[in-house]
Amino acid sequence: MAAPARSRLLELTRLRCDVFSTLYNPLGLRTGAKYLRARLRGPSMVQYYPKQLSFKDLSKSMPQLKLVNFEEEQRLFDVAERKKRGKGAPKKAKSPEESRRLAKKKRK
Repeated sequence: MAAPARSRLLELTRLRCDVFSTLYNPLGLRTGAKYLRARLRGPSMVQYYPKQLSFKDLSKSMPQLKLVNFEEEQRLFDVAERKKRGKGAPKKAKSPEESRRLAKKKRK
């Protein structure tokens, strides 16, 4: 008995893909269909890990407690001290003429 023709086998493969709703890929190229068909992992991971509760969220949800974040207060105090000594962040340019980059270009 002779083997079936290649064209008949390809037609059979195409028909099988139509019946079982799979991707017809006669050349066997890598398509990533396996990963695209897979169930998404993100939603289950979000449910698994609890929501992180920050101090800011806690103080906003219960303002009647008047909670004080000492770490934030210390940070603001340190920033103010550095600014007094001239070590703070530079002022933002309000227009392109005030920017340092444009001033450098004009000097050259």
